[in-house]
Amino acid sequence: MKGAARGQLECIAAAGNGRYYDAPDADSLARQLQRASQLSVDGYRFRGERVTGTAAGAGAPVLAPGQYLDTIGPGEKRYYAVDLDAASTADFSATVAPQPGAAVDTFDAMRTSIAYGTDSSCGSETANFSQKEGATPLTSAIARIPSARGTSRCDREGRYWLVVERETKKGSDAARWPLELVYGVEEPLKKGVTPAQSQPEYGKGGEDAVLPSGDPRDVRGGTGFNDAEEIGRGVWRDRILPAQTLWYKVPAGWGQQVRYEVEFANEPTVERGGSATYSYGATRLFTPARFPLTGGGEFNPTTLYSGRPAAIGMGGVPVAWTNRYENGAQVRPVHAGGDFYISVTLGARAADIAWNPRVGVVLRVSVLGDELAGPQHNAPVAAKKADKKGNPISAGDSGGTGGAGWTGIAAAAGAGAVVVVIAGLVFVRGHRGRAAQTTRGSA
Repeated sequence: MKGAARGQLECIAAAGNGRYYDAPDADSLARQLQRASQLSVDGYRFRGERVTGTAAGAGAPVLAPGQYLDTIGPGEKRYYAVDLDAASTADFSATVAPQPGAAVDTFDAMRTSIAYGTDSSCGSETANFSQKEGATPLTSAIARIPSARGTSRCDREGRYWLVVERETKKGSDAARWPLELVYGVEEPLKKGVTPAQSQPEYGKGGEDAVLPSGDPRDVRGGTGFNDAEEIGRGVWRDRILPAQTLWYKVPAGWGQQVRYEVEFANEPTVERGGSATYSYGATRLFTPARFPLTGGGEFNPTTLYSGRPAAIGMGGVPVAWTNRYENGAQVRPVHAGGDFYISVTLGARAADIAWNPRVGVVLRVSVLGDELAGPQHNAPVAAKKADKKGNPISAGDSGGTGGAGWTGIAAAAGAGAVVVVIAGLVFVRGHRGRAAQTTRGSA
């Protein structure tokens, strides 16, 4: 479909926070509808206590450590109050989960910051989509880390505000987005404990690391942080939809580092008349406190995807308590052990490229280094233990609850075209003037 008719259908899709796809035949239409319905079923699953942030610090709800749910609109700021002591580290993350594929700009962003008093900022962090193919879950995180000398204004005991801000460019999705907040507190080391030195280098976990090989085991990634599937060292196989993000978690303790690679499979492609069409594949690694790691120039989190094999690598530095005093965004957050999270995303335009509804992905995962018994200097090696898949976590050279997210489906099919919309108005129009049917989806 071309010209004005296509433009009208694209407008219908945009108005319903969906996407326009060409479907020249029944098989193509069925494939796109299958993708859309599955995206709806597999929406981000939220968990947390309901809370309503305020537009300013005055009257903001006071949070205890925990997980919370709110919403945020375009251009909004949301304030949440916390009471901090003078010695503990406070971790704060904010995750938005728009409808998959909803219109976003490269520079649409989520910003987290911590404020103190009437005019003091304790830092801010910004995360943006970095692509225009459509919305995916987006996480920004910030921490209040008392300085080593304890002389900073933000070291003081008292009332602080956790702030979330959404920046939206013209033409981007104007819907309110579900917002998931996690606020945690890390107590300082006990008196007399000397922490091990920081670990700011990738070392054996750099871009040239040797990753596991062999036959992959099947796994099914989760919809988000709350139901991420636990995996360990090894080779894992999954399948992903265009516009979808799959989630996995990998346990790593003191002295260990996570290093992995994601491979997007060679897939049969749709005939496109010789024109080159590209989408993207992406991955992010998050700390147990949900801080997104940057890769520090060692890794690139995205790759082009055209239906041919494509791979990207990512990893973190070894876990060390003293990393919190380092400046690098790839080092500072890696200061406590636990479950590290891996997200894998396939761009929405892959629906115009891949013939099969889902695209194959393979993850090659290593957990490098022996796990130490604690953060202290000269800590002994911890006792060996296994993850839920039976993999040893402490291998020396190895390499929730809550409701579903966005639900509902909307589709419109004209002669040679289909519009797929997740959550919103359902509009189906058949060939040769068959009667239209409308249904209201849920969100």
